[in-house]
Amino acid sequence: MRDASETFAADESPQVVAKAIERRRRAVEAPWHAFDAVVVIGAGAPIPIPGRADRVYPFFAHSEYFYLTDRQRAGAVLAYDPQEGWTEFVPVAGADERLWSGGTTEEKGTPVSKLRPWLDKRRGRRFAQLGAPVPDAPSNPEIAVELRTALDRIRRIKDDVELARMRVASDATRAGFAAAVTVVAPGISERTLQIEIEAEFFRRGADAVGYDSIVASGPNAAVLHHLPTPRVLAVGELVLIDAGAEYRCYDCDVTRTYPVSGRFSPEQAEVYALVSNVQRATIARCRAGVEYRDVHLSAAVDIAQGLIDLGFLRGSAADLVEEGASALFFPHGIGHMVGLGVRDAGGYLPGRPRSQAPALRFLRIDLPLEAGHVVTVEPGVYFPAHVLDNPDVRRQHHNSVRWDRVDKLREFGGVRIEDNVLIREDGNEVLTRAIPKE
Repeated sequence: MRDASETFAADESPQVVAKAIERRRRAVEAPWHAFDAVVVIGAGAPIPIPGRADRVYPFFAHSEYFYLTDRQRAGAVLAYDPQEGWTEFVPVAGADERLWSGGTTEEKGTPVSKLRPWLDKRRGRRFAQLGAPVPDAPSNPEIAVELRTALDRIRRIKDDVELARMRVASDATRAGFAAAVTVVAPGISERTLQIEIEAEFFRRGADAVGYDSIVASGPNAAVLHHLPTPRVLAVGELVLIDAGAEYRCYDCDVTRTYPVSGRFSPEQAEVYALVSNVQRATIARCRAGVEYRDVHLSAAVDIAQGLIDLGFLRGSAADLVEEGASALFFPHGIGHMVGLGVRDAGGYLPGRPRSQAPALRFLRIDLPLEAGHVVTVEPGVYFPAHVLDNPDVRRQHHNSVRWDRVDKLREFGGVRIEDNVLIREDGNEVLTRAIPKE
């Protein structure tokens, strides 16, 4: 096991990456071949920013294209003909593009100008589109769903190149949180914390942030995706930071909650201990063969029991989960897949409909865990005033919630603790274990 202070360097040699891409394509060919369909996978095109002349949003190739090419080339298309194999169609930079943006006239692959004749030659055969839309290419939606389902199954299991990149992202994230901790104090703004943590990400090897950083102080911590503002941290408050670095399109996703004044109040300590204990127990349940839905429901029952023990709820923990009372305080799923993008190829197994039950309606994964999966485990307890002040909510859960206790914590905010967990054949590994939370 590596020392927590050691910086991880991914092997990005062309030979190693090329072998990984070859393995991925071979893995995809096996389930795809039976469909005898021509498949085109678009990288996508830059999206103009409305009202901003000559400006576009940062370009990221569609994850399905990137997974099979390891390239970020806007306008490119990867094609698969089961009778002939793979062909990459790439734009060739013209003189103006090379002047303004760089690029080369020697892109590896077939010029994208030859895509249309390639498609015309195969008219009359079955086609499916994945990735970003490819103009002029036909597609059978039913076949596309089947092919994507097969691709998702393969993408969920991370190979050595992907894990190495995720470890780089985890190390950069560790450094960012370490920098943030040194400046958490009354009088510091949420925006200042964002700047400190993200700057350290880049200093330590990240090439992007995995998602918009969440920095939420005081009551803002009850907003699940609160973006940082100029709001100043106050004495006695909590601050929740949910942020992650990205390296070569692979992400880390971590949440920690800190006492602004350096010490938890008694009530903050109780809630934090509840969330911490639930996270520890939940991580232990994450093993190959275990249904992720069961992992989530066990965590929901544990949180409900903890809220009973702390005097916020009354009744049976299982009943409180079923009726939705505990979801007032734990309103999201226990986690999601992470890797190529902050929410990687998760979803539900075919034939499993999304439940509208209060404890399950935000569940992002409903499938058995397998060795090679990487999931987040992120229990939380929140006191969102806009929910708890709702008269209908108070009437519905009049007998389940001890409103006299809950009303005293309207400015509490919330506590969330999140780590990234790699499922192994013999258990699991917490990839973000080096980021302190105790």
